[in-house]
Amino acid sequence: MGYDTTAYDDVEPRAPGMYFLREALDCENLGVTVVEADDGWEGMEHDHGDAHHEEVYVLLHGEATLTVAGDDVDLAPGDAVRVDPGSTRDLAFSADGSKMVIAGAP
Repeated sequence: MGYDTTAYDDVEPRAPGMYFLREALDCENLGVTVVEADDGWEGMEHDHGDAHHEEVYVLLHGEATLTVAGDDVDLAPGDAVRVDPGSTRDLAFSADGSKMVIAGAP
């Protein structure tokens, strides 16, 4: 078959509100994550330099701040940000009912 399907909320979350779809979609290189978050949700600072993964963050609903290498990028619905593999990133949401899609690959 030339495609795979899933509903993100059918996937067991790995952390509160974080749905990792790579395995469910049988992706070889691409990682896709859906994040559902309320005001006060915070991720942890990290990078993907060792794996050479760049990431794209797309805010679908709510408000978020993505801190990239110490620079705060405020996001409104529809905004997208690409982050280099070696740049640190940290994500925080400031509105209830926020939703974001994150995609990353080498």
